[in-house]
Formats: sequence, C-alpha cells, structure tokens
Amino acid sequence: MAEEVVWKKALLPPSALIRDAIQVLSEASLRIVLIVDEDLTLIGTITDGDIRRGILKGLAIDSVISDVINQKPIVVPQGFPRAEVLRIMGANKIFQIPVVGEDRRLVDLHLWDELSSPTSRDNTILIMAGGKGTRLLPKTEKTPKPMLRLGGKPILEHIIERAKSEGFSRFILAIHHLGEVIEEYFGDGKSLGVKISYVKEKTPLGTAGALSLIEPKPSEPIIVTNGDVLTDFRYGDLLDFHVQNNANATMAVQVNETKIPYGVVQTKGVLITGFEEKPTQAFLINAGVYVIEPACLVFLKKGRETNMPDLFETLIGHNLSTLAYLIHESWIDIGGHEEFTTAAKKLSTLGDKHSESN
Repeated sequence: MAEEVVWKKALLPPSALIRDAIQVLSEASLRIVLIVDEDLTLIGTITDGDIRRGILKGLAIDSVISDVINQKPIVVPQGFPRAEVLRIMGANKIFQIPVVGEDRRLVDLHLWDELSSPTSRDNTILIMAGGKGTRLLPKTEKTPKPMLRLGGKPILEHIIERAKSEGFSRFILAIHHLGEVIEEYFGDGKSLGVKISYVKEKTPLGTAGALSLIEPKPSEPIIVTNGDVLTDFRYGDLLDFHVQNNANATMAVQVNETKIPYGVVQTKGVLITGFEEKPTQAFLINAGVYVIEPACLVFLKKGRETNMPDLFETLIGHNLSTLAYLIHESWIDIGGHEEFTTAAKKLSTLGDKHSESN
C-alpha cells in the first residue's frame, strides 16, 4: 500500500466552513490548510492566525472560509533550492510554503521542521587532502595544509562537520603529504560520528586522480571537494541540482569580478569606436567542489595524475552532460598566507559549525 502524502490531509475546497478548517488544523498537525479546487489548483491558505482574526471580526465557525483565506500566500516552484526556501521562511516568519507547478497546481508542501533537520544521505564525499601547501610554508612544514587550525580545529574538521550537519556521514580522505598526521587525527571517524576511509597517493594525482583509487567503486554520485575550501553553500543542494538535471558531472562555480585599472579603448581595425573607463569584467571560476557520476570513472586511469578540469574536458569531448552550479554563498579557497588570514577573520560568518567560538 502506497504511503499517504501527509500534506494532502490539509486540503479543503473553497466551499468548506471555518469549522472544517479548524478540524483540519487539529488533525493534520501541519499548522496550515491548503485551499484547492478540484484540479488541485492552489486558491489560498489558512492558518490558525487567519481564523482568529476572522472570529475577532465577528465571523462564526459555521461561516464559509472565503472570508479568512489568504489568497496571496508565499509559494515556490518545484526544484527551488532548499537553502532559499529556508531563507524565505526565516525572513517571513512562516513554517510552511506550498510548492506549485504549472498553472499554480499544488504539488508539495515545504515544512520548516523537515527542511531544518538534515536528511540522511548515502553519498560519499571525497576530500582531497594530499597537497603539500608550499605557499603556506613554514606553517605546512610539519602540518599538512588541511590540518591547519582555524577557530580551534583543523580545516578538514570544519569541512566534515559542515557536511555532517547536512546528513552526510561517509567520507574518503585522499592523503599523500604528511598523510599519517591526518589519519592519526581522524582515524575511522567514529569520534565525529561519521565513517572515514582513506586512499593513499604514492605520488600526487591531481584533483581527480584519487577517484581512480576508490575501491569498491561508488554506486551513487560522489561529491569531491578540495581540502582547503571553506564554504557556506550546501553540498546537498549541489547534489540535488546534479540529480534533478541528470548531469554526468557538475562543478560548483562562483562569479569573480576583475576591475581593469585603465581606460579601455574599443576599436574596429585601426578605427577607435569608443572608450570604457576602468571596466569591471566578470568570470565564472572553479570553486573546487564537484559531483561526479560513477560511470564517469571509466575515463580515469588508475594511478595517473588527472586534474578535474581535464576530466570535465574528456566528458565534454564524449558529449556527456557537464553542468555549472553557481554559488552565491561565502567561499574561501585557502591557498596562501593572505587567504589563510582572511579565512581566520571570516570563519565566524560562515554559519553552522564555522564559528570562531568553537
């Protein structure tokens, strides 16, 4: 027997009475009534606040609900990012948002309690933690870069805890330079409430090469992130975007703006056609986080150095779907001393576990 869709318990036709709405609020326990026509087109919503205001105006519980319907509720389309739904809920102090499809047909109901609690995800996250971090010497002379401490804990621990807060519990750490330091600190992950295994690179294999060492091969899309990237965007949103769009590989990208410090001369041949004073150019840059389908791993040769852009180029050459996922959230690539200092200053603004007080 198919599982009953909970939000359908909250449906009422526009001809219903306030008494019916009160009963639905009590029985469905969703704190909202969804008013729809026979085709599930959303007409409006009713909350207990709407009913209270109606009764204060003199309506009886046997009055038709038309006088208490909110005919302009906040709604979102299918596929709308989870983080944005939560942001809208928080900004408007609401706990439910209907999801509508074409012609405003009701297809789902987002609930704060469900969205704010992490959904368990079986996907593995591979964290590239084998780099030497030469730009951060002497800090990295005896400490691998992902183990440098920010806010009292290693960068790697921030990444793992961030992912864990979204329901991810399976991690693979690709290690090489001073890898024993990482393995001794994290072990099997039990102390963090997750499962951690390792792939050990005999020589540096680039940002994609470690994927060729994973045994057994993953059966679900695998998330890959550089071990020196701290970000506030959600790995789960990236994964959902990848799956919903049937992609073979997805790359998180961010807008980077570069201001040209000179006036730019526009020409056609030798003819000057115009000028632009100190223009700003915007580019999409690789944010160092990816989702890869297991089928794509056949393009990697075991133990051969391969960078992620090379893998994407190969996939593009085979006419496979490679997508860009634009992120707007905080993102810090800890490459050198300047970025490390910036990360230390900004860590407290990144949300969740990224707090200087930890």
